[in-house]
Amino acid sequence: MERPQPVEVYGILLHRVTAERWGLISKFKARPDDLLICSYPKSGTTWVQEITEMIQYGGDTEKCGQAPIYKRMPFLEMPHTIVSSVEEADALPSPRRLKTHLSVQLVPASFWEQKCKIIYIARNVKDTAISYFHFHHMNKTLPDPGTWDQFLENFLAGKVVWGSWFDHVRSWWEAKECHPILYLFYEDMKENPACEIQKIANFLGLELPESILNRIIQHTTFDNMKSNPMTNYTTLPSSVMDHTVSAFMRKGIVGDWKEYFTVAQSEKLDDISAYKLGGTGLTFRTHL
Repeated sequence: MERPQPVEVYGILLHRVTAERWGLISKFKARPDDLLICSYPKSGTTWVQEITEMIQYGGDTEKCGQAPIYKRMPFLEMPHTIVSSVEEADALPSPRRLKTHLSVQLVPASFWEQKCKIIYIARNVKDTAISYFHFHHMNKTLPDPGTWDQFLENFLAGKVVWGSWFDHVRSWWEAKECHPILYLFYEDMKENPACEIQKIANFLGLELPESILNRIIQHTTFDNMKSNPMTNYTTLPSSVMDHTVSAFMRKGIVGDWKEYFTVAQSEKLDDISAYKLGGTGLTFRTHL
């Protein structure tokens, strides 16, 4: 598959095919009982998707194993020839669970109009950048990342697909003040999954007995999800995601950035983060 160059949509770089289909995507009709799971790429989206479905299915692993996760939760802005799309979402019965990486200003207006519940998962910028770099190597639908130094410069400038990490996490943080959004942190989930899973259940208005909570924790450990073909994206052809280059689920740890960042790069990113997120109350942990 030829690696397409991204195209700007209202100032944010998106997949070329996404841009071509923008009229259809932007007019997507949300329903009041839709649940939208959102994040910047490589921030724990698949993890939250599987946890959420396990909660709503009462810990029934068989129901979660009936199809790959991209079939169970359509990815709104991706064409169906790659993963999933608005067509698959339209065909699903309610209540629907949907996925997006779109920033606040690009989310279809119907989600706000219908007051849909949204779960947002954010991950510290350093680990996100490293994970996204490796993801570019194995995901043939993304542009060639070049060297780590080149990719980092583009990432910091927001010149990557789905745009600036800083703008993304900040805009969703601010949106929770006027919309039903549960804002989660990847690092909190790694440190205390029981607490964060219970937060999700409470947000959804569902009871979660301890026995089911423990089953969900076990089912959604990183190792279990990495080996599960219903969550690890190995069911896609290698022309889309080449797992011989890098696994879709690579390490799933906090602090992997230390293996790649120079001291100068780390300090530069600290300075940018302090400036971009200053005054928001939004803070991230880069190690546990």
